[in-house]
Amino acid sequence: MITADIEIEDLVRQYPFSVRYLMEKGIRCIACGEPVWGSLRDAATEKGYDANQLAQFVNEMNTLAEARS
Repeated sequence: MITADIEIEDLVRQYPFSVRYLMEKGIRCIACGEPVWGSLRDAATEKGYDANQLAQFVNEMNTLAEARS
């Protein structure tokens, strides 16, 4: 299960689709070489997303993960 506190490195390793999702949200561009350390919460906060938006991201990614399993 994806949570706001998942480390970005773990997120992309366990859920490869998250790379594109994060890039589309402007949170991380792993393909561009942006560093991957820190949690999803940290990364979203750095980009100016609030707690409600972060919760939405987590819900959307968990829905995507379920659809892929």
